[in-house]
Amino acid sequence: MAIPRVRPGNYPAVLSYGFRPFFLLGSLYAGITILFWLPMLYGRLETASALVPVDWHIHEMLFGYLAAIVTGFLLTAIPNWTGRLTVQGLPLLALVLLWLAGRLAVFFSADIGWLAAAMIDSAFLLAVAVAAAIEIIAGRNWRNLKVLAPVAVLFAANVVFHLEAHYQGVADVGRRLGIGAGIVLIMIIGGRIIPSFTRNWLVRENPGRLPIPFSRFDVATIGLSGLALLAWVCLPEHLIAATMLLVAALFNTVRLVRWAGDRTLRDPLVLILHVAYTFVPLGLALAGLAALLPQAVPPAAGLHAFGIGAIGAMTLAVMARATLGHTGRELHAGAGSCLVFAAIVVSGLMRIAAAFLPGVPALLHGSAAAWTVAFGGYALLYGGMLLRPRLRVRQPNAAPS
Repeated sequence: MAIPRVRPGNYPAVLSYGFRPFFLLGSLYAGITILFWLPMLYGRLETASALVPVDWHIHEMLFGYLAAIVTGFLLTAIPNWTGRLTVQGLPLLALVLLWLAGRLAVFFSADIGWLAAAMIDSAFLLAVAVAAAIEIIAGRNWRNLKVLAPVAVLFAANVVFHLEAHYQGVADVGRRLGIGAGIVLIMIIGGRIIPSFTRNWLVRENPGRLPIPFSRFDVATIGLSGLALLAWVCLPEHLIAATMLLVAALFNTVRLVRWAGDRTLRDPLVLILHVAYTFVPLGLALAGLAALLPQAVPPAAGLHAFGIGAIGAMTLAVMARATLGHTGRELHAGAGSCLVFAAIVVSGLMRIAAAFLPGVPALLHGSAAAWTVAFGGYALLYGGMLLRPRLRVRQPNAAPS
């Protein structure tokens, strides 16, 4: 829309749009929790959580960090889809407090009880799904209801995660279901914004070959990939799941090539979207190979290609672009932003390498350090923009709100 879909009110700027509090808190949380994770992994730090350390780490990355960024994105995008006012002020503050309550409940779940923690934690995604559905239906924007499906699956994955962790001692299906929901969401949203932003930049800055518009091939790719991920969730070591994952990896590779990312090298804000999506077929391929060649390809390689590479890099790319555009700033990635983008890609690659070389702890430590640089860097570079009001004078190439 040409103008911000906000209502003036007596609240700070950070509560004027959904992306502001959730991008800021999500990035800070992602950077801080990794500092807890390594000492927990080595048994040097204990928490009051009922979850074992590995489950706490995975849960908070998926249902803490990812849930926050997805919420910030949806609450910002839905007003543009529907033409309605955004969730802001006290309703937005209520969602933020519910998210924070979930983080505290999970961290202190051994004290308050796993069931109470699960109910408090799961309430956030349920509230987000309901709020998003109400706005989309009220705006009669029926075609975007499909975006809520991965959000509903993410909510279900959180419930399953808590149940598995309590009754089986470790979460298994829940973690893969949560990752799968995140990857499908990237396929849906990425399939919309990556070719669109790429086309806009190429038409203006580098005329020539353009991304191929959304077609039945994209629909088939998303459908096949969703089924492959579902098979991976249920039967991660089965030949059928492995075959489907490898085929889905091929389809997503072709899809990525069709978006002309090789022509965007001069714009880091566009290029990082393509680099981030590259981890989707890579993760699918590694997950498939882990089932076919378990002695050669560890399952952790695919998990972290999905988690750090695809989810981490794509969310950072979207957060940076949305923050610049929706605060009225020029869509330009400076040296600091390029460092953030490079750090998250390095983190993903080093963590995949660490899965293959568990005897080289420097890879794991390097990945954690690069992750902290990426998300800490985002918070430092963009935090002030998120806390301050939108610029009154629009800059050249500023994105519409």
